[in-house]
Amino acid sequence: MSKTFEFERAPGHLVRRAHQLSVAIFAQETATFDITPVQFSILSALIDEPGADQVTVARRVAFDAATSGAVIGRLESRGLVLREADPEDRRRKLLWITDEGRQVLRAMRRPVMRVQDRLLANLSGSEREQFMELLTRVIGNDDVVLPEP
Repeated sequence: MSKTFEFERAPGHLVRRAHQLSVAIFAQETATFDITPVQFSILSALIDEPGADQVTVARRVAFDAATSGAVIGRLESRGLVLREADPEDRRRKLLWITDEGRQVLRAMRRPVMRVQDRLLANLSGSEREQFMELLTRVIGNDDVVLPEP
């Protein structure tokens, strides 16, 4: 029987493997913090946009709004995020990073930079730039948010 599809060379397969590698390295480098990559992204987004609503934050970190509610709930229960109803629309939830959340984010800065360095360790400086440019182009329309499986 002949091979009809070389999955090992398929872009989707390679992107999935790269994602697995990224998550594994993140877990190694940040194990003491008990923060996931998505939680880290949410905390980072709240540094940039304090008081943003939950849907906007979910869109910014490219995560589906329904699942992000549970993720934000875990951050809130740890005292890293404050979530309040918008006084003008009680259905809308506004978010702020707490002082403790800022401290965690600050402490994670170096380990997260090590994640990026380890992930791209096999590439030269110019290859890293090219890789990032190509990934950005592959992603294309960042308004599309797909639910996590």
